[in-house]
Amino acid sequence: MPTRCVETPLGWLSLTEEDGAITAIHWRRDGAAETELLREAERQLQAFFAGDLTVFDLPLRPSGGAFQRSVCAAMQAIPFGQTRQYGQIATDLGAMPQPVGAACGGNSIPVVIPCHRVVGASGLGGFSAPGGIETKIALLRHEGAYSLLI
Repeated sequence: MPTRCVETPLGWLSLTEEDGAITAIHWRRDGAAETELLREAERQLQAFFAGDLTVFDLPLRPSGGAFQRSVCAAMQAIPFGQTRQYGQIATDLGAMPQPVGAACGGNSIPVVIPCHRVVGASGLGGFSAPGGIETKIALLRHEGAYSLLI
């Protein structure tokens, strides 16, 4: 599967494409493939981190079953600069918050599918990227979601 590295203010991201869709983003430096989709994904990520893009427009195919995909769709529906609680998403999906949290942690396409916008009822919750919660805070600050961080 073609993979391309993108340098971001939060470190290197490796983007993976399969059958015309982005299927994974990993927090590491790995890959140098040149495909039209990977170049477009890199362009959009650079625009996002430059403050020029608030909504990604890429074909995505996150890993996991139906529940994982429904949580990913719920995360994609959270507008730039806003957050939702695990419990709110759970209520919308008719699920419990803990499996929603696990699905957020299992998001195979972080940043583009904004799991960083999902928070706990009494705190920020976790984040699976290197740097953990500090990386989540950096993404929320980038998006201007300051009310949570005060």
